[in-house]
Order: sequence, then C-alpha cells, then structure tokens
Amino acid sequence: MTTTPFRQVRGFPATLDVFLSFRGEDTRATITKSLYEGLEKRSVRVFRDDDALNRGDEIAPSLLEAIEDSTAAIVILSPRYAESKWCLEELAKICERRSRLILPVFYQVDPSHVRHQNEPFAKHFRVYEQLPEIADKVPRWRSAMEKVGGIAGYIINTRYPIYFLFWFFVFQLLACSAFFISY
Repeated sequence: MTTTPFRQVRGFPATLDVFLSFRGEDTRATITKSLYEGLEKRSVRVFRDDDALNRGDEIAPSLLEAIEDSTAAIVILSPRYAESKWCLEELAKICERRSRLILPVFYQVDPSHVRHQNEPFAKHFRVYEQLPEIADKVPRWRSAMEKVGGIAGYIINTRYPIYFLFWFFVFQLLACSAFFISY
C-alpha cells in the first residue's frame, strides 16, 4: 500500500501534500524538476505551476487555491525570485497560512539576503516601492521574505547534488507527518 506523508493537518483536510513555489527561469528545469519528480514517484501530491506566470498583473485564482489546499510549501528562493511579483504574492499567501509547514530552499542565495531583502533582492523591492499600483503590497512581501529567511532551511549551491536536497525533504516531510499524526 502506498501512503503519502500528509492527508490532514490540525483538523483541516488537504487535497495536496506540497505546493512548490519557485522562479521558473532560475530553477524550473533543474532543482524544481528533480524535486517534483522525486516526490511524485513517492506518491506525494505536489502542485507545481507549469506556466510562466508573467502574463498579467493578478495571481491566478487556481494558484491561491492550490496554496490553500496544500499541507506544506517548499519555497525555492533563487537569485531572481523577487523579480517576479507572482512569486512574492505566492510567498505572502504561503506565510499567511500559519499552521502549514514551510520548507525553504536557499538556492544560490544567502538566507540573510532573503531575510533583509538585500543583495539580489534589493533592486526589485526598490522598484516595487516606486510603483503606485503595487507599492501597498511591498510591506506584505517584505514581511514574507523576512519570515521565510528566518526559517531553518536548506542552503544549496551548484556544488551540491540535487539528490541530497531531495532526501532532505523526504526526511522533513516524514518527520512532520509523524508530528502531525501524534499531535
């Protein structure tokens, strides 16, 4: 019998186990693909958006629904993550789901840069703050980046094989599954 790590967390059902948040141009064909395929092979229900989300100003309702319906989120923070308003909106929504597990991957970025929105992220936030149509969203996005940057996650760069990252998440998901079942 095949089982998945999560089905219900703290009293509410989930239709997905994991929501993958990532910047497609940075990671879609590499780390995100490997992680997605590895989790799927182990019957973990994973949501990964397959469209390049740059067509409009509003995040797709289906993405927000997938975040709501997921027990956990794996957030792959890469150098160009904050370049996407879609990614930042996803991240803010993920962080609003307080009772859900968030597993950050710092892919070729330092967690302190995420936490403080400096280095590769600073220029994008400066631009967003100057745009009247989205300036009001920036504090929410900054808060989400600060929160995720403060979570112990997995730091990976090109020297480490993706294989290790996959097993890190399998063990994290299993450990959390045991916690949630006994809670």
